[in-house]
Parts: sequence; C-alpha cells; structure tokens
Amino acid sequence: MANEGAPRITTARVAEKAGVSLGSLYQHFPDKAAILLRPQSDEWRKTSHQWAAILGDATKRPLERLRHLVHVFIRSECDEANIRVALDDAAPLYRDAPEAREARAEGDRAIEPFMREALSGATDETRELTGDLIFTTLSAVGKSFSETPRTVAEIEDHADAMADMFCAYLKTHNHRL
Repeated sequence: MANEGAPRITTARVAEKAGVSLGSLYQHFPDKAAILLRPQSDEWRKTSHQWAAILGDATKRPLERLRHLVHVFIRSECDEANIRVALDDAAPLYRDAPEAREARAEGDRAIEPFMREALSGATDETRELTGDLIFTTLSAVGKSFSETPRTVAEIEDHADAMADMFCAYLKTHNHRL
C-alpha cells in the first residue's frame, strides 16, 4: 500500500500476497474497505494508547507531558509518512465506519483527563476548545510537516517550536502551569 497507494489494492492482490484463497480472505474481511480500515484502525488505537500513556504520566508536570507527546507524535508522523498518505487516500472508503468512529473516540478519551488536569481552573467549554485546538493543530501540522522528508534536527526543531506554542497557549488559560 505504501508503494503503490490504496487505489491499486484489490482483494485478489491482498489474498495473493497473504498466500490465502480469496474465500478465506472474505471470511475475515467482507470488502476492500474493511481491509484498508484494519491498518488505519490499528494505527489510531496505537496512537490513542500512546497518547494516554504519555498524557497520563502523573510523575511529570502537564507541560512536560505535552512537550513529550509533541516530540513523539511528530517523529512518528515523519517515520510513517508513506503509509499514512496511502491510508489517507483510502479514508473515504471507511471514514464513517463504526470502527473508525470508535478509534477516534478513544483518542478523545485520552485527551480529556489531561485537559482537566492541565486546566483545572477552566470551564469545561474552555478545556474542550483548548484540547481540540491543540490536538487538531498537532495532527494537521504533523501531517503537513511529514509530507516532506526531514532530518532528525529539523524534526526536533519543529517539535520544539510546536511544543513551545502549545505550552504558551495553555499558560494563557492557567497561570499555575
């Protein structure tokens, strides 16, 4: 998929590459969309668990956790750029599937407790808006940034700048950070 893109994926080619019959493949995946959803869903879950672990690490202050998350995420986006582009191309096939909605909801559940802690004095609306702006921006900028091959130094500099920006934004809502 990373080499040829999602449009070239067919159930027959997947079955051939997997060394199984087409009938066996259909027992596990009813169609092409289900085949393409699996790696994307797995990636969303992996990212959600990673975010939950980093943001939930009570041994570090909230801003340290956010900085760490930004660095891990940006590195991951750059490392996985080829496969992500292929999965994004296939997204219209599975974007509204229940599994896709649940995987995205898992990510939201990882962010909410962190935002409650980081902005304990803010209203629910402020925490929700702030979390949405930070994590939507992180995802969009991470995707855009990773579309061009980057050096390790460029990745670290970009992640530092994004983390600085997010931390400054959080501080505008909570001066105790």
